[in-house]
Amino acid sequence: MKTVFEKYEVEYANYGDYLLPKLRLPKQRETNIGIWGQRHQRYLKENHKVMYYDLLTSGKLYEYLIDIDEQAKSMYESLIESQSAQENITENLKANDPIKWVAMMNNIQNQAREIVNTEVIYI
Repeated sequence: MKTVFEKYEVEYANYGDYLLPKLRLPKQRETNIGIWGQRHQRYLKENHKVMYYDLLTSGKLYEYLIDIDEQAKSMYESLIESQSAQENITENLKANDPIKWVAMMNNIQNQAREIVNTEVIYI
């Protein structure tokens, strides 16, 4: 009968008087985590430590953060697009009154950022 260690074919190395397993993390995607994923990671690490370390030790943290980043990015972009269409912010306004256009777009971006933070990042 095989032991648990033999069953999973774990490699070991001698470190002094101890025999320790050689652990490797699973391969992960080559994509960098964006700003939204980094914010969520910081939030998890500070406020939901058990969930953070569970994802980290299971090797699922990176994929989870990439997914959160993609969700937040698409939500942010769609909110800006729909809100600017609602408030009739066009390229014509940008050409005629650039200062007003910048002020209105900054307002929309701040609102969208707050919504994404509330609904996706800090939950």
